Amino acid sequence: MRALSALAGAVALALAGLASAQSVVFIDNAKVHTAGAAGTLANGDVVITNGVISAVGAELAAPAGATRIDAKGQPLTPGLFAGLTALGLEEISAESSTVHQNLGAATPHVHPGETRWRPEFDVLPAYNPRSQVIGVNRIEGLTFTVLAPGALEEGSFVAGQGGAVRFDGGFDALVDGSRSLFVDLSSGAVAMSGGSRAGQYMLLDQAIREAKPAPSPMMMVSPGHGLLTPAGRDAMSRYLRGGRVVFTVDRAADIRQVIALGQRYGFQPVINGGAEAWIVANELAAAKVPVLLDALVNLPGSFDQLGARLDNAAKLHAAGVTVAFSQAGDATHNARKIRQLAGVAAANGLPWEAALAGLTSAPAKMFGIDAKIGSIEVGKAADLVLWNGDPLEVTTTATQVFVGGRAVPMQSRQTLLRDRYLAPKGERSRLYPAGR
Repeated sequence: MRALSALAGAVALALAGLASAQSVVFIDNAKVHTAGAAGTLANGDVVITNGVISAVGAELAAPAGATRIDAKGQPLTPGLFAGLTALGLEEISAESSTVHQNLGAATPHVHPGETRWRPEFDVLPAYNPRSQVIGVNRIEGLTFTVLAPGALEEGSFVAGQGGAVRFDGGFDALVDGSRSLFVDLSSGAVAMSGGSRAGQYMLLDQAIREAKPAPSPMMMVSPGHGLLTPAGRDAMSRYLRGGRVVFTVDRAADIRQVIALGQRYGFQPVINGGAEAWIVANELAAAKVPVLLDALVNLPGSFDQLGARLDNAAKLHAAGVTVAFSQAGDATHNARKIRQLAGVAAANGLPWEAALAGLTSAPAKMFGIDAKIGSIEVGKAADLVLWNGDPLEVTTTATQVFVGGRAVPMQSRQTLLRDRYLAPKGERSRLYPAGR
C-alpha cells in the first residue's frame, strides 16, 4: 500500500507541476534545434512567457524576474511526436477493461443485412491524461501524439476517428484542427472484406458513395440498406469535404490507389506504413501526400512489404515528400523508442535536420497543428526538451522536459519502481543462503 501511495503521490506531483507554471522562463546557452526556418542556433536562448515562446535568438537579455535555466550547451529541441498511438487509451494491453482504442464487436447483435461499419466511432472521448503510460513516455521527451483507433477482424477496416493531443495533463487536450479518419488497407485487414484486396476498394467506394446524398429516401433512414448508419454517413461526409484520412498501407500499388481516391473524392490522404512508398515517391510529392514511416522496416514482414528498404525516408525526402515517423507493433507502450526510427533514417541518407523534423514539425504539419506546436518559434506552445547528447542517438536521455513552459518532474511509475527495488551496491536478494 505504501508503494501505491508513493506512486499516487508522484502522479499528483507531476500533474501539479504541469498546472503551476512560472509566468516567464529564460533558457540560456542551449544548442537550439528549432525545427523551423531558423534551423539550429549554436548558442541560443529561448524566452517563454505564460507557456508560449515569446523570443528565440542568440545572446538575448533575460527578462526581469524570469526563472533562468542554464542549458550549459545542451541540445534543445521541440517536444517529440510519439507517432500514432493509444497513449491515454490503453493502460495494460492484456487487460481488456483498460483498452479503449478499438470498437471490437462494434455491433454485437448484428443481423444479416445490417451494418458493421461505424466511422462515427471516435476515440478522443476515452482519452485519459492521467494515464501512467503517458508519464513513462513524457519524461523521455514525447509531448504529443495522434490517437488512432485500431481496426479489428470482427469490425471494419474503416476504424474510426482520432486526433492529436498534447501531454499537458489537461482533460481537453485535443489540438484543434487535427481530427482524422483512419482506414486500414494493409494485408492484415483484407479478411474484413472477404479476403480480397479488390473487395476493400469496392466496399470503400460504396461507403464513400453512401456518405454523399443518397438516391433513395430509404437509404437515408435505414442503416440496413447500406454499410453505414445515418451517423456514420454524417461522419464520413465531413471528411469528404477536404478532411484528413489516414490510410495504413504498404504496397506501392495501393498507395497509388489511395492518391487517386483522394483526388477523386476531395479528401486529404496521409500514408501510414508506406514500406514501398519510395517506389511512387514522385507521385506522392506531386499530390502533396505525406508519409508516416516505420524506418526500421527493411525486410518484408508480409507480401505487401517486398520493396522495404532502409533508405525509404531518404528517397522520399529527396523527391519532396513530407516524411514523419510512427512505429508499427506496440507503438503505445514503447512510444519512447521512436527516436530510433529517426536515427536509423538519418544513418541511411536522410539529412539530420529532416530526421528531427520527422519527429517534430513534419507530423505537426501533417495533422494541421504546425501553427501551435512542432517547432521552436515565437507564438508556439513551449513544449521543449533538453538532452544530454544527440537526440537521435538511442543512448541519449532527456534531462528536462517542458510542456507549456512548465518543467515536468522527471519521474514516472517506472523510475519510482526502479528506485524502490534497486538493491544497494553489493546486496542481492537470495532465496537461499550463499554457497548452497
